[in-house]
Amino acid sequence: MSEPPRENSTRERILDAALNVFSSQGYHDTRMDEIVQAAGTSKGSIYFHFPNKEKLFIALVDQFADLLERRTHEAITHQAQGMGRVQAALSAVLETFGKYRRPAKILLVQAVGLGSVFEKKRLEITDRFAGLIKTYLDEAIAAGEIAPVDTTIVAHAWLGAIYNIVIQWVYTGEPAPERILHTLLPLLLRSVGPAPERAAP
Repeated sequence: MSEPPRENSTRERILDAALNVFSSQGYHDTRMDEIVQAAGTSKGSIYFHFPNKEKLFIALVDQFADLLERRTHEAITHQAQGMGRVQAALSAVLETFGKYRRPAKILLVQAVGLGSVFEKKRLEITDRFAGLIKTYLDEAIAAGEIAPVDTTIVAHAWLGAIYNIVIQWVYTGEPAPERILHTLLPLLLRSVGPAPERAAP
């Protein structure tokens, strides 16, 4: 793989430093000078990429959302349309949250209550992932694997459950990510159940 352009490398270093500082100190208590120091770069370099603290914070949220979406798409690549994709997508989301505690904290905890710009971004990301899950649920209904259901409501309800348990983990370290995956995933999948004609006698 070729060496990435210097500007991209600097931007990634700034984002990594910002992730560390934001996750340990919180949005309001973080100063740009602290990120400059942590990134080992100049203030001018940071402001070249991110004109203010708000833009830098939102870039971190977008970065994590892109990672979640990429992991989800990778997970369903070899799955046929239907519940296999639903399960793979949910597993990917839960596993990714479980591996990345600091960005999860920024998305699900720190971005709450910071104002309309941040709330709009959080809603945009939630809608983005609910839309993915809805697509796979619609495919499962079309394939006759589950009974017809309001997939928009189900997708948002599932994300709400995931967010709530991950927030608990971010704050306390419990339940462990593997417990979340092994308990919550089957519970969510059972909530839609098989289509009546496919139900076991």
